[in-house]
Amino acid sequence: MSGSVAVAYAASRPGARLRSGARVVLCAAVSWYLCLWWGTSTAPVPAALPAVLILREDMYAWPRMGWERLAGVVVGVLLSTVVLHWLPDPAWSFPAVLVSGCAGMYLMGRPGAPNQQVLITALMVYATAVPGYPLARLEESLVGIAVVVVLGPLLWPPDPYRSAAAGLDGYRADVRELLGGVAERLERGLAVQGPQALGPAELPEQARVWLRPQAARDAFARAAGGRPVLRLRRAGRLPPDGLDGRLVLAVRTALTLQYFSEELRERARSSRGFGAPGVGAADAADPALRALAPLVRATGSALDAALRGEEFTADLDRARALDLAHREAHPARHDAVLRAGLHLTHEALADHAPGAGPAGV
Repeated sequence: MSGSVAVAYAASRPGARLRSGARVVLCAAVSWYLCLWWGTSTAPVPAALPAVLILREDMYAWPRMGWERLAGVVVGVLLSTVVLHWLPDPAWSFPAVLVSGCAGMYLMGRPGAPNQQVLITALMVYATAVPGYPLARLEESLVGIAVVVVLGPLLWPPDPYRSAAAGLDGYRADVRELLGGVAERLERGLAVQGPQALGPAELPEQARVWLRPQAARDAFARAAGGRPVLRLRRAGRLPPDGLDGRLVLAVRTALTLQYFSEELRERARSSRGFGAPGVGAADAADPALRALAPLVRATGSALDAALRGEEFTADLDRARALDLAHREAHPARHDAVLRAGLHLTHEALADHAPGAGPAGV
């Protein structure tokens, strides 16, 4: 999941969507006309399908998806051919193809992702009673997959360094908006709302803020590790100055600020009168929670500057001073757990400060 979040963020720009669509069109067209030239059939639809089904945002998955699709086509063709040879009666052959195709689909798939191509190919071969169709489907599928795996990465290959920088910038903007909203609601005495803890399939856009740093760091690691699919693009390229250290900071603060956000929501929910219906007076809200607003703003300013690669030590010193003042102003309250997320964020910023030592990915 994490890898797809940053890739999806980078691919959400209009230019990226246009390149993705053009890549699909070109690969499908090349596969189609190659099969027409080869003479496999007059309408080689199976050759164009891999471009539509395999060319997703994450190009590192293309070879794996290509091999999975090709294996599914081969098994599906063999299943229908064998069943039709030994069971020519449709009363027996169709159930046999259906059951064996379903079994092969799950046996050849991955957890949560069955290889549907097994069943689809088996049914298509069974329904197309044309001599030579099974061989033609194999040939056309092989051509389509080969074009996708070989030609696809050469058409506007994504720059992992750029994807990592885009994911980092998205995280910075989201955290700035989130912390600004938290501080505003604290000042107004309203209940704080934050990202909900949902499953990957249900994650709203706001909750994805905590996943973007790790996904961006994965993109950076792919580029730094020299994945073969990007060697042509990476030749002579260097990452932006300081990007690796800012990614480390983003990953650390995603954990600490997620902890702070959830703890603050629970504290606000359990505090008497805080965010209750009809309560609008300033003294009706929890004063300790309201006093956190300047600390949250200062922490957000320091983190925003650090993730930009700008000077942030003055903002960090101010945030630490506000943290100390809050502890002294509310000594009888058990706010250490609540402030821990902000305190750990300050520690991550201090480790990132110039002269604190290098941080690598």
